[in-house]
Amino acid sequence: MGGNGGQAGMHTYKSLAEDSLSDFKKPPKRPRGRLIMHSMAMFGREFCYAVEAAYVTPVLLSVGLPKSLYSMVWLLSPILGFLLQPVVGSVSDHCRARWGRRRPYILALALMMLLGLALYLNGDTFISALIADPSKRRIGAISITMLGVVLFDFAADFMDGPIKAYLFDVCSHQDIERGLHYHALFTGFGGALGYILGAIDWTHLPLGRVLGTEFQVMFVFSALVLTLCVTIHLCSIPESPLRDGTGDFPPQPAPQDPLLSSVKRHEHGSIEKVKNGRGSPGLAMEGEENSACPGQTQRSMTMKSLLRALASTPPHYRYLCISHLIGWTAFLSTMLFFTDFMGQIVYRGNPYGPHNSTEFLIYQRGVEVGCWGLCINSVFSSLWSYFQKILVCHVGLKGVYFIGYLLFGLGTGFIGLFPNVYSTLALCSLFGVMSSILYTVPFNLIAEYHREEEEEKRQQVPGGDQNSSGRGKGVDCAALTCMTQLAQILVGGGLGLLVTMAGSVIVVVITASAVALIGCCFVAVFVRYVN
Repeated sequence: MGGNGGQAGMHTYKSLAEDSLSDFKKPPKRPRGRLIMHSMAMFGREFCYAVEAAYVTPVLLSVGLPKSLYSMVWLLSPILGFLLQPVVGSVSDHCRARWGRRRPYILALALMMLLGLALYLNGDTFISALIADPSKRRIGAISITMLGVVLFDFAADFMDGPIKAYLFDVCSHQDIERGLHYHALFTGFGGALGYILGAIDWTHLPLGRVLGTEFQVMFVFSALVLTLCVTIHLCSIPESPLRDGTGDFPPQPAPQDPLLSSVKRHEHGSIEKVKNGRGSPGLAMEGEENSACPGQTQRSMTMKSLLRALASTPPHYRYLCISHLIGWTAFLSTMLFFTDFMGQIVYRGNPYGPHNSTEFLIYQRGVEVGCWGLCINSVFSSLWSYFQKILVCHVGLKGVYFIGYLLFGLGTGFIGLFPNVYSTLALCSLFGVMSSILYTVPFNLIAEYHREEEEEKRQQVPGGDQNSSGRGKGVDCAALTCMTQLAQILVGGGLGLLVTMAGSVIVVVITASAVALIGCCFVAVFVRYVN
């Protein structure tokens, strides 16, 4: 009788636990409008990124920043991001705010972006109004502008991880795929609009005369777009607090069976045994006592536990991060030096000549045309994200991933070997293909990996001993996203030296081509794809 009762208890435990997991892991289908609203944060973020790309160098030059400090400006933010991104991801996994786990961090980072924009686009104006001494005013303007650039880059780089984790938390797997495509679509649109507005000479237009300078005009546009887009994003899909589950669906009533109280639903649908409980009927009361205190059952996040979780990452996650690092290294190598490449190599201008010389004016013209090339990149990023939805049905994620790296590698190689205005602008469309893929495919694979893990955990529920790694979706998204910061560090610290050694920026696109073609082999051989 005792054996039969135990078997019946285990059957009840299994069925109820599986039912609870099934209910929690089936978010409702999200309407297209909600997914578009969720993507607006990417639109605003990329719009501000494009404004920074167009104006940050003129701003730094206008305040008199010494050349020795340029590397500090470009490297400080990615170094901080690389070190702190997983920490923020893990903290958001354990956040118990009433808004949910991700939205408080997205709001805080958006406010930091606004503050950074205000400082680096208006810092000189602020300091001029406060300080009369020219020498002190110059030092103050440089300090405020540098702080603004670092703060903006820091917040904008960080925001991508919580946005992706927010999407993963509240959507089904099919909606995650749709949402990622909308993210790429609106990322391209935001970048294109930012580059177009940045290319307009506002000083001779009425709005520029009213606001004072083109820097103030772009600050007004950026602040309005970012505020509106983030507000729409935060109102897109409701997010329940952590204590109610990870999705925006009603929490299940607590089971009455004492045995069931010895297990709790951990982050992302995993089942975690209360310490020493092991699902044993003899220790069920201890589990019940522990479950009565949420502070005891909820695993606390410490730096030690975070490092342990990152160290326990399965190999296929690590390979995906490496492929993401390779892709972003190739992409950023081209993006950060593209306008300079257009001015020096394609147009054969001289950035170091006198400002009234023909060589310098030709260089400036090349930089302007390069900005339009970056706009073409953004537009084709949006177009490819739509075409990619069709292509993935025929060649799968592996084929799409491989094609993106291959096209980018061949395109940049052709640009480096045959620098021509029209062919270079045409091949900028391939930059958009790479951009769209970097924003979608790796995160699609992360979603596939998590879905596979959740299905395995659901099957292991009756087995008893389950070791939770402590990793959540926030940590995994952050680990993937911080590869972007590591790529910035590698590009910012290495390519400048490479250009100095080679004596020409043409080495930049040749290097990007070689790295992308190496990435082709890596994504084909090492990255794991879920059937």
